Amino acid sequence: MTKTVYVSKKKKDEVSKITKLLKEKPIFGVVNLENMPTRQFQKIRQQLKGTVQIYTTKKRLIKLALDNVSENVRDVDSLKAKIKGMPALILTSENPFKVFKRLEANKSSALAKAGQVSPNDILIPAGPTPFPPGPIIGELGQLGFKTGVENGKVAIKQDKILVKEGEIITLNVANLLAKLKIEPMEIGLNLMFIYEDGLVYTKDVLKVDQKEYIRNIQLASQQAIGLAMEAEYMANGIAELMVQKAYRNAKALAVSINILTEKSEQGGN
Repeated sequence: MTKTVYVSKKKKDEVSKITKLLKEKPIFGVVNLENMPTRQFQKIRQQLKGTVQIYTTKKRLIKLALDNVSENVRDVDSLKAKIKGMPALILTSENPFKVFKRLEANKSSALAKAGQVSPNDILIPAGPTPFPPGPIIGELGQLGFKTGVENGKVAIKQDKILVKEGEIITLNVANLLAKLKIEPMEIGLNLMFIYEDGLVYTKDVLKVDQKEYIRNIQLASQQAIGLAMEAEYMANGIAELMVQKAYRNAKALAVSINILTEKSEQGGN
């Protein structure tokens, strides 16, 4: 016997609305709003207004709407599997890399609370602390730190990863981080994916070092020119360089075998 699942008219209308949004916008994605204070969220939403539309709704309804657009959107099941936490849709016409840059620019740091998931490895570097010898030595020792006393202050002897990415932050860890004034948490829209034209962009793909990216393009350009010159491939921008190279080679040859011309005499000086 097949079980019939009742879906209220209100939810059906909501799914229809989400489906329409997904069809209207060429680029869409999902962000996680977990641990996001309402005030901060409203501020970010206002700052992104005009470029990125944020639509908050229930996780299940987003997944149902994705099913409705599965004819035009590739690998819907994979997208649905990426939706976690407290999701919200983002809809835009802007390049995914620009969108991600905007999202990152609107993030701020915050102290950790017990029970939160660490967004990254939390590294405590070796060096002096602001604390005089006392109970703090025991607290650090319980968490696996090697300590000593330098110039009247407790010092951490070795770098230590206190919490690894994805691990739960305990109360003891949260208290220590607060004392050290370390703010490991990111307050902002945590991107899960952006979809454009059959391509799925996740955070690790979009997180590009802009300076390194430019350097790589410059290097690739230089290597391409060198290859074209060696292969004598007459592409746009290469012909002039090849003529210059041929001129230099001819001039050097004339000088080496003592063929006197006005140009070779200049080259021999």
